[in-house]
Amino acid sequence: MSSTKRYFEQPSRFSDAEWHARQDLAAMYRIFAYLKWDESIYNHISLRVPGEDNHYLINPFGLHYSEVTASNLVKVDLKGNIVGHSDWPINPAGFTFHSAIHDKVEGAHCVMHVHTTPTLAVCCLEEGISFSNFYSAQIYNKVAYHDFEGITLHMDEGQRILDSADGKPILMLRNHGPVVMGGTLAQAFALMWLVNRACEVQMASMSMGKVRKIPEEICKKCTAASLPLDPKYGAGEDVFAAMKRIIEKQDPSYKQ
Repeated sequence: MSSTKRYFEQPSRFSDAEWHARQDLAAMYRIFAYLKWDESIYNHISLRVPGEDNHYLINPFGLHYSEVTASNLVKVDLKGNIVGHSDWPINPAGFTFHSAIHDKVEGAHCVMHVHTTPTLAVCCLEEGISFSNFYSAQIYNKVAYHDFEGITLHMDEGQRILDSADGKPILMLRNHGPVVMGGTLAQAFALMWLVNRACEVQMASMSMGKVRKIPEEICKKCTAASLPLDPKYGAGEDVFAAMKRIIEKQDPSYKQ
């Protein structure tokens, strides 16, 4: 028991708040791997460090999501400079638009980006997300689009991405993949869940024939009633907690 406790002991260089955030973010990377939302060593989830407005945590470039731990997450500033010690670099393509969003979008404490097959496929469609299923109806009027400009290596694209988002929490990068912005890690996860499931169902239904659209007034009702979006119901905290319990049983090493 004592050796296990030491194994997960909090390093003195991290505050309690930062260590808690690191453990939660590492758990989220493991959850993404469990759900097959990972993309080899690519893509990103970034999270603001509590109490440090201009510092963020992001995955070490070179590690699979299943290898991410609380201590090996990398702290960076808004320019992508590593703050403190890190054994790993970050992917420069990863923080180009993350930094712009964190800097300019009030309340965007967590930013997630994936390349799952269903979400990327829908980003390649001219119409984008079809408001024709249970999941997409919950994100009606929450989705924006940004035209593909190539690999996101250039900082000046960050402002154009912000302009395209226009305050919406879900941005579909055309021909590329979705970006979600949440006030918390759990809320961003809840949004990404809805996006991914909406796209999965859309792919399946489009393969069968003409898709029946949901009337706008019903979509508006669904979005207003969506539990993952409602802080009264934790805005995804209960789902995040449940998924963390699964990861904990599989491999608690994310905590170290």
